[in-house]
Amino acid sequence: MPNGAGLSFADAARCLADLGHPQRLEAFRLLVQAGEAGLSVGDIERHLAIPRSTLAHHLSQLVASGLVTQTREGRVQRCRVAAGRTRALLSVLGDCCEGLPDLPDLPGAAAEYPGRGDGP
Repeated sequence: MPNGAGLSFADAARCLADLGHPQRLEAFRLLVQAGEAGLSVGDIERHLAIPRSTLAHHLSQLVASGLVTQTREGRVQRCRVAAGRTRALLSVLGDCCEGLPDLPDLPGAAAEYPGRGDGP
């Protein structure tokens, strides 16, 4: 059943499962930080220091869940976060957490609780 953002709970669960691997989550975070420009697969590979075949598997999972897009630019494969899908996932999480006491709004959580969201 879709929520207000149009992302079903099944789709949200798939996205969360795909983000549940540390290397996929780190790759996703890198792409969020890169913004609209995205990153090449080579840049992600250098940052994560993992074999290209392993990275290809992780990226294919993120693409399959709709959180990441890939485009070919000549010989370069560029990855970008799918902003609309990511916003829809955050909306589902916000809906799920609405009403919890002492829980700040999701967008401000990182500012109020600096330890949240920090990677290794």
